Amino acid sequence: MSTRDTDAAPDRAEFAGAVYGSLLAASVAAGTAVDGSPISAGHLVVVLLCTGVVFWVAHVYASVVTQGTHTLTWQRLRAAGRQDWPVAQASFPPAVGAAFASTLGLSDVVATWVALGVAVVSQVAWAVAAAVKARSSPRVVVVSGAANLALGLAVIALKTWVAPY
Repeated sequence: MSTRDTDAAPDRAEFAGAVYGSLLAASVAAGTAVDGSPISAGHLVVVLLCTGVVFWVAHVYASVVTQGTHTLTWQRLRAAGRQDWPVAQASFPPAVGAAFASTLGLSDVVATWVALGVAVVSQVAWAVAAAVKARSSPRVVVVSGAANLALGLAVIALKTWVAPY
């Protein structure tokens, strides 16, 4: 492995974590109010942030324990925590979107849709940014964006199918 490959690995992990975290946030927003009654925008913000942090902790733990060594150290946990932080960080934009919608006096339903939309747009943006950063061909950049848009739209389709409001 060259020095360049070693340097690029954290970037790939950060982009992957951000894409994954954005899809997770979209799923959280889509999964709220499956019974047809929306949760408050404030509760949605808390659920988004807490879910992002819980999945980040799970990623950190899984990264460290699957490295093949038998020692669990704070140094390894901190390094994995920094590398996987984008998983949690990706929940921030949808949470801000929901909070902003609520601040504007929009309904909880609209705040949920704003959070979902922001999560999907973020996911597509991170996927495209990762492809551009990797110096992929324009075709790969477009396919990366389209594939992530399709995943986000699938989450939206499931939300409208399960809990239309």
